[in-house]
Amino acid sequence: MMQFYKKRDFGTFISDSFSFFKFYGKNYFKGYTLINGFLLILMVVITIIGYRELFLQLMGSNLSGESYYFEQYFSENTGMLILVGFLLFLLFSAVSIVSYLYPVFYMKRLTEGKTDIKTDEILGDFKKNAKKIIIYYLGMMFVVMPLCIIVILISYVLILILIGIVLMLFVFPFIFNFITFLSYDYFNTDKGFFESMGYAMRAQFSYDNKRENSPFWKYWGATIINFLIYNIITSIFTMIPMMFFYAALLTNTSSGDFEQNPLTGTFGIVIFIIYGVSLLVSFILMNLLYVNSGLMYYDSRTDLHQKMEFAEIETIGVNE
Repeated sequence: MMQFYKKRDFGTFISDSFSFFKFYGKNYFKGYTLINGFLLILMVVITIIGYRELFLQLMGSNLSGESYYFEQYFSENTGMLILVGFLLFLLFSAVSIVSYLYPVFYMKRLTEGKTDIKTDEILGDFKKNAKKIIIYYLGMMFVVMPLCIIVILISYVLILILIGIVLMLFVFPFIFNFITFLSYDYFNTDKGFFESMGYAMRAQFSYDNKRENSPFWKYWGATIINFLIYNIITSIFTMIPMMFFYAALLTNTSSGDFEQNPLTGTFGIVIFIIYGVSLLVSFILMNLLYVNSGLMYYDSRTDLHQKMEFAEIETIGVNE
């Protein structure tokens, strides 16, 4: 059984993130699949069908030399595209909320001493916190996301003077940790949304007791390493179909068959299925980052470290 409320260093965040799945992975993903599996598969199927249709239209118009065909397709199907886009947005929002909050509720139950966590218990947490989830969603959509977009846009502008390239290495991990800390704090405490926002920001740079060094670098370093692991694995699923696609395109070009679209037929279906699997894998792998950030959040809660240590000592005394 893992201890959550304790100080960790950079290396421990990495090792404990993997240890978490070693101890709880089977139970964790069983619940995750039962709660989020249908939404994930539905989103992947819709994305595959939608992107395949768009790419077929785009590639068909480009290969045939009909420069206005793609615009014509959009003008003739505007209503359908808006409806599908809106449905995808709602579906993506639902999947994102469940994906963000599932590890929050799961790890919260672990900190309360439970190990064999039932799916019904997590669903009960979602229902019990329905009001807070609505406030959380609205706050993320209309407060947090606009602020994050502004910061990212400023960083992209600064790329023009080179400093932005380095800045982006700090911005993305910081934003990710800020959002996940906000999620953990809002649902682990009785604080309001904006109060948890304030804590999520402060916790990136200092502990509340003010006596210890800033945790910023170990939080940033652990997040960067996990992002690298995440990107390496997901890239495998995206690079392979892309290589086959360009190989087919070059084959058609060299043979003079400019009108043959490589995305049609069985080959095209296989490519988009692989991309669908890539999307599914990316959502599942994000759990590594969510858990890692959760361990950081519990590291930041120095107010509970000593209480948990005393509780463990008392438990040992009782067991003896």
